[in-house]
Amino acid sequence: MPSGSPTSGVGRVIAGRYLLLRRLGGGGMGHVWLAHDQGLACEVALKEIVFHDPAESGREREARVARARAEARHAAGLRGHPHVVTVHDVLEHEGLPWIVMEYVAGAVDLRELVARGGRLAPAECARIGLAVLDALTAGHERGVMHRDVKPANILLAPDRTGLPHGRVLLTDYGISVQPDTGETRYTLASALVGTAGYLAPERVTGGPPTPAADLFSLGCTLYHGVEGRSPFARESPLASITAVVMEEPRPPVRAGALAPVLRGLLTKDPDRRTTARAVAAELARIVTPQSEAYAWTQTDPGSPSPWEAPARPAAGGAGSATGARRRPRPHALRAVLAGGLGLVLALGGAWYALADRTDGSGGAAVPYGEAVGLAEPLREGDCVLADWPGGTRFTGVPRLALDPTCADQAPDGQVMAFVAAASDEEARERGPARCEERTREIRDRLADVRSVAVVPAPQGFEAAGRRTACLVLGAHGPVYGPLGERRRFGAAFADTATMQRRDCLDARSHREARLVPCGGRYDEQVLGFTRLGADVTLAEARTGSDTACAREVPPRDYGFDPSVHEAGSWTSEGSWKSGAHVVVCTVKKRNGGTMEGTE
Repeated sequence: MPSGSPTSGVGRVIAGRYLLLRRLGGGGMGHVWLAHDQGLACEVALKEIVFHDPAESGREREARVARARAEARHAAGLRGHPHVVTVHDVLEHEGLPWIVMEYVAGAVDLRELVARGGRLAPAECARIGLAVLDALTAGHERGVMHRDVKPANILLAPDRTGLPHGRVLLTDYGISVQPDTGETRYTLASALVGTAGYLAPERVTGGPPTPAADLFSLGCTLYHGVEGRSPFARESPLASITAVVMEEPRPPVRAGALAPVLRGLLTKDPDRRTTARAVAAELARIVTPQSEAYAWTQTDPGSPSPWEAPARPAAGGAGSATGARRRPRPHALRAVLAGGLGLVLALGGAWYALADRTDGSGGAAVPYGEAVGLAEPLREGDCVLADWPGGTRFTGVPRLALDPTCADQAPDGQVMAFVAAASDEEARERGPARCEERTREIRDRLADVRSVAVVPAPQGFEAAGRRTACLVLGAHGPVYGPLGERRRFGAAFADTATMQRRDCLDARSHREARLVPCGGRYDEQVLGFTRLGADVTLAEARTGSDTACAREVPPRDYGFDPSVHEAGSWTSEGSWKSGAHVVVCTVKKRNGGTMEGTE
């Protein structure tokens, strides 16, 4: 069977070394396969050229092959960049090239993430944008234009800590070009090279590929992240291309603090388009407001988290709890990426300053202002109930009350930390961002929470102990109990909302799980989370969530032997009542036996 045939597949050995295991995806250039490198005993990704039309002209076939070689050469020039998929080799098999690339375990592209989980928060898109911009700038400095920046070419994968989507990678340099080197520009006679709805207008009208054109495509991509579609999406590719040239982008409605960045990137005149350096600075201000280089700015309170959906859902499964040397970067970008602060909001956390700034009579008796309503300052570990104006979560200033038992009234969240300030002005300016940082670790381990800063009112600054209280609240509903280290071993989970990554579980039944130390024996360990569609009922979730977890959070990606271990899952009514539809994904023994701490 000739290489490149659409029916070629699993079990083939390429170049006497790479065993094809399964198909990962595909695009205009061809198929991408997961393969086993028999020489190094590791998994890699192989990109195969596919000729869909047997009648395709020899010239077009030659151009397609040449583009594959160009992709390997350009991407290899960026080898080692943290935000570019690494290319290891390009080889020929049966007369056609195959590209050997890094296999990114657990990756999902931005298009799929938005389609599956809903639109992203502006700060999360800003984090992704900074990483992609860093990759593009590295290419531009080498004279390489990507020419096909779009959501499907941005991969999001777990980082070394296991944080989902913490790693951002730009892939597919298949139509990239170095215009200043005189290299041949390989195009197809029947198509405009690029993707409708993401091409810069100057490219549509025949202009040369430039860094500014890549930035326009980046703007379209970030717009897609917060709005769920391209700003020029129309009923057909031709209509989309026409809109890019003739029409203004649809005004964003959910972009929040990202809106000015999008306007600058989507300027039709490339000479007036925002520069990469300016974009980096603006994105950095959104992602890390506390950056020393920039004044603090507030994230748009109306922005949803990556887990958020228009309705309020949850998920199901087998269990159901009842209750290298680097080039110089712009200062702001360096501060974000080198400092590791780009993970802010990766699981949907978002801060909102809750101080009642209009209250002039809060005084010592009302430390956080009349709107918040607490007569005494919060203490670390306090469980709180939040009554939001109009019943819409994270809109306006909630009135807070305490749940002393952290259980009786299904608390909305808990005070996890405090940050001190020298003045009420410093508390207002620095408190929310510092709370974001202080609560990041716990938020990264939970599925569906946000960070909220309760800032002292000006007249209540002393009464509040000169401190901002850092809360973690359920993004869609209550958390049903204490969080993090405040949970007790042996306690049964009232709801999956308090389950967190790397928790070890004693599964008493399909409906009851208890938290146990990971140093001894346990039945399951939490690996991560996935989310089911809004149309999935809780009953359906309880029978189908194991399969969803095996697909979305496979234990083998975490180092577990698939011949010994399998995916498990836990669901709860709380997640379905709130509309979050989040499923907790675990690993367990296939034979039903217990696991050990050393595993």
